[in-house]
Amino acid sequence: MYKRLSAVLFPIVTLLMIGAFVWGYQENQEKNSILIKAENQYQRAFHNLSYHMDRLHSELGNTLAVSSSSNAMHRKGLINVWRLTSEAQNEINQLPLTMLPFNKTEDFLSRISNFSYQTSMRNLEKEPLSKEELQHLKVLYKNSGDITKDLQNVQSKVIQNRLRWMDVESAMASEEKQMDNTIIDGFKTVDKRVGEYPELNWGPAVSSIYSKRSVKMLSGTPVSKEDIKRKAAQFADAGAGASIQVTENGKGTDWESYTATVKSKNHPSVVSMDFTKKGGLLISYHDNRQIGHKAVTMEQAKANADHFLNKKGYKNMAAVAADQYGNMGNLTYVSQQDGVLIYPEKLTVRVGLDNGEVTGFQASDYVYEHKDGKRNLPKPKMTVEQVRKKLNPEFKETYNRLALIKDDTAQEALCYEIGGNINGSRYRMYLDANDGSEKMVEELKSSDRQAAVR
Repeated sequence: MYKRLSAVLFPIVTLLMIGAFVWGYQENQEKNSILIKAENQYQRAFHNLSYHMDRLHSELGNTLAVSSSSNAMHRKGLINVWRLTSEAQNEINQLPLTMLPFNKTEDFLSRISNFSYQTSMRNLEKEPLSKEELQHLKVLYKNSGDITKDLQNVQSKVIQNRLRWMDVESAMASEEKQMDNTIIDGFKTVDKRVGEYPELNWGPAVSSIYSKRSVKMLSGTPVSKEDIKRKAAQFADAGAGASIQVTENGKGTDWESYTATVKSKNHPSVVSMDFTKKGGLLISYHDNRQIGHKAVTMEQAKANADHFLNKKGYKNMAAVAADQYGNMGNLTYVSQQDGVLIYPEKLTVRVGLDNGEVTGFQASDYVYEHKDGKRNLPKPKMTVEQVRKKLNPEFKETYNRLALIKDDTAQEALCYEIGGNINGSRYRMYLDANDGSEKMVEELKSSDRQAAVR
């Protein structure tokens, strides 16, 4: 009996073992194929990074080599610098450097990219490169040469010693404190060198991109937890006996704030709010209630949001955009003054489309950009009729109004906002009220047309 059983089971077990071996071999082959593909992608990105940094260094040298009055060549050179830094940034993002301190180099390339872009986009005939900007280019030429040399040293070692990027990824993922790896050490050397470069004055256009908001920018005196309790109770319409918990966030930092959690008989769900410590200004509001099935339109949601803002003290706000996500509606509002839309003073309101009640509110932009009292708005130098001549002849205008926006350089600019249709789509065009130049173009979605745009 056992012989008969063995005779039956032996070939079955043998087949299973062979199948397991084949399966394991195929799995190993697939795994190796994936690893080889990843390694090839890393190697390609790294060698391209070294190449583009070398080209960046050369392009900066070419830009400096021409006459200081060669505005056309300066523009061409700066556009090439912007393109090459963008390529280098893209290649850095493809390398496994997330756990490696390389942020100084990435920030350095980002600033070169923004400096070259902003400078090349301006009218160099009217505003040629200044002596300070030319000096900046000389410093960037030298610095990019140093970075290129360091990367080429790493590249040479990678080629000579056949180093693998997969080993770099494994070394960074390990919890060992000491990581002796040629590639890692090389990139640390580059980042350390960049961190030692003296800070350049990149000018207001570039510096404003990297300016960080903090409570130090706000006016007003610091408020206490008791002040926040009163503010939270008032905003949430909490009646007597409401439970309000206040916690302090970021103590001793530039981001000091309070979070208030309100539970009251007047409202079945918990409401949470964030306030700045300085001035006690409301940053956000969130009603944690469950949202049911959609039953109201975006037009009804907008009407409720308008009423909510007016009731809470946000006067003269105009809806300029609307988005719908399932059973939720988000509306963007900006301030109005003397018929001018103030786009920097922006806030968003979230509405549940089950009953149209406001469930959320985000006002960080409004808090940091809002001016007490009336803004000193500039007067337009051109009429809308004059500006209209700058439009594409095929653009069919439907409305126009004045708007204050922030342009690509983060500078405020008074514009004519002109809405209309072209190529089967609807757009907003923002044209400078001083010279008619196009500052911004924005395509409108169907939800914007339904709820926020006339």
